[in-house]
Order: sequence, then C-alpha cells, then structure tokens
Amino acid sequence: MRKAIIIGGGPAGLSAALRLQQITNITSTVYELRPEPTTLGGAIGILSNGLRLFHRLGVYDDLVAKGSSHSMLSLRSLKGSIITQQNIVGRVREQNGGFGYLRIKRIDLLDVLLKAAEKAKIPVHFDKKIIKIEETENEVKVTFSDGTIDTGDLLLGCDGIHSAVRKLYVDPDHAMEYTGFAGLGALIPMSALPGHSVEELKGINATLTTQGVFLTMSCSSKDDEAFWGFSKEVPLPATGDTRDGWEVRREEEIARFKNDLLGMIGDAKGDWGDTMRTMVKETSVVRFYPVFRLAAGGKWYRGRCLLLGDAAHAMAPHAGQGVSMAAEDVFMIARLLEDPNRSLEDAYASFDKIRRPRVDEITKQATSNSEVRRNSSEWGLWLKETAIWAYFWASSLVGYKALANTERQLLYDVDEEKI
Repeated sequence: MRKAIIIGGGPAGLSAALRLQQITNITSTVYELRPEPTTLGGAIGILSNGLRLFHRLGVYDDLVAKGSSHSMLSLRSLKGSIITQQNIVGRVREQNGGFGYLRIKRIDLLDVLLKAAEKAKIPVHFDKKIIKIEETENEVKVTFSDGTIDTGDLLLGCDGIHSAVRKLYVDPDHAMEYTGFAGLGALIPMSALPGHSVEELKGINATLTTQGVFLTMSCSSKDDEAFWGFSKEVPLPATGDTRDGWEVRREEEIARFKNDLLGMIGDAKGDWGDTMRTMVKETSVVRFYPVFRLAAGGKWYRGRCLLLGDAAHAMAPHAGQGVSMAAEDVFMIARLLEDPNRSLEDAYASFDKIRRPRVDEITKQATSNSEVRRNSSEWGLWLKETAIWAYFWASSLVGYKALANTERQLLYDVDEEKI
C-alpha cells in the first residue's frame, strides 16, 4: 500500500484523495493551510467536462442538489434590450449524458467533497502550514509550522496559485502574472430583489459596459440566492503585486467599484436596469479580487512531488474551467498511478506530456475571453455588442458549426486519453 501526502484541502486536493482511493492502492492524507473550509471564491461554475468527472467521483447528485443548473446566457444592453441568448453548453448536454452546467457556492462544493472524504475515511487536517519538503530515495518528508512531520511515497501539491509546494520545492522561480483585471463580487438573497428578478436571474446574464462586464446568475438549487460580479481593468498597485499592496487597494477599490458601477449602470433602462442597481445597493459584504495567472511554462513535478490544478497552471477565470481543469488533472494522474509497478518519474512525465496541450488550449481561450472586458468608448461598446450578436446569429444559421470548438472542449473526456 502506497501513501500520498496531499497539500491543499480545496476541490483539487479532496478530489485527488477520493479518486486515488477509488482506483489505486494509494491512501491519502490531506493537509489544508486554512483553519476551516473557506468561502473564498464566492460561486463557482462547473462545465460539462468537469461535471462528468464529479459523477464518476460519486458526488454529482449531491452537487446538483445544492447548485443551479440553468445554462442560458442572456447578453444584455444597458439600453434595456437582450442582444442575444445562447445556451452556453449548446447541444453538449444532450450529447453528454445530461451533464451540462452547474453554478454552486464554493463553500457548498467543499461541503460535498468533505462529506465524501469523511465517508471514505480520508484524514483531512486543517491549520497546517507546510514549511519544508525533503526527499530520500524511498520517501518524501514534509514539515509543518507546528512542528509536526509526515512522510509518504508521493506528494501532490493541490494548494492553488500561491502554492507553497511550488514555491518551496517544485519550481520556486515560476512567477505569477497580474492579468490587468480585477473583480468585485457578492452573494445576495433573491428576497432582497424585485419580484420580477427571480425569473431573469435563473440564467446567466452578462451586461456589457464601457468599463467591463456585469455578470449575474443563480447559484442555488432553489434559486433563492444569486451571485453578481463585475470585472474591469485595474492598474497594478504602486507597491507591486504584494499582498500588502492589494490589501490597501482593496479598501480603496471596494468603495470606488461600487460607486463607479452604480454610475455605469445608473442609466440602464427597463426592469433589468432596476435589478442591477438593486443588487449593488443591497449588497453589504463584497469581495475584491485581483486576477492573477501563472506565467506560461514552468515545471509541474520534481522527484516525488507533482503539482495539480491552479498550483501548476492557474489561468484567468474567464473560460469557467478552473475546477474542471483540476478535476481532469486528478483523473489523469490517478490513471497513471493505477499500476503500482509504474515509476513515479514515468507517471509524472506522462502526465506532463498529456495534460500540457489541453491546459495550453484552455488558457488561450480564457485569455481571449477576457478581451470583452477591456475599457472602450461608447462606439467601441456598440461594436462589441454588434460583433457578439453577429457571431451567434451566424452560428445559428450554420447549425452551430462556428461553436464546434467550444463543444469539442466541453465533450473532451480525459479518461479517453491514451496513457
């Protein structure tokens, strides 16, 4: 029996522990930096390729019971009209066994995975800060700030974009990059909104402005809670990308964002304009977050240690694939480790070779999707709206052929890759 040490008790780490137990002879112990499950991240979108894997993990039904499966996107104008409507998973739901889209609060996703881990008797330890990683010929040894030590046959770094595993051991020089965008987001009860809002908010709504995109969507199975977010270009603080710099900027930006946002949507027409303004005004707790990504390239493994998910390849969130990419990583490495006679070096090298082209493709898509959020003039905004309308109109005329690449990405099945 082999043992894995998993650093990171988020979706990637918990999913890795569950999948390793399902198909390998590897037992896992999970260590999480934070003292308790975190609400960071607000609401998370999971697309078809990820939902299929959570079904195989055995948690799909529990996730659906907590999240919203509405997948109709309405692109709206500040003038009150709907520019276009499109199901973001297209025909994929029908081609993919019913797996389409799910929007779920991050804390609910973690709750489902933690309960599954508890049922599987997988140890999960909180408030554990890793400070040292050492290797011998036969094991990897980790030391935590509280003085405790653990050893295992392998270590999986599932600890996100600020990964201690990457910084301490695997690739300390792999730098983060600020994307130039930051966001403001909040959860709000539907009961605080006008009665007509509930039906509109069941889907995904994107309203273009000259300074970014205002997004709203339901994130609960009962459609009693909604998420709103606004992303725009924000200069890097003068102090650089340090956490101290951003903490100061957060204090300033939250108030400025809310005021600017109300100014931008102040003249929005119709019921939808009323809904957006009410959502912002009724919000008391908001989260400001700068959007970072990892620079291209970088090492994903060293010795007995492998990075998964955002720890290896954090990308901008504008493709909605962060959680799904981590799930694909988990399923691939579990398959590669299923044979106990396969060396870690071979498994990790194969993982890198197979996963990197897929990750690069989705990263490019996320970067491309961010362009619609860039500042523009009123004329530029009209051009954006017209171009998007024309794209979807043309796509409908040719039977969605123009959307074939998106469908291919959503129908991708990591378990069908040759290993």
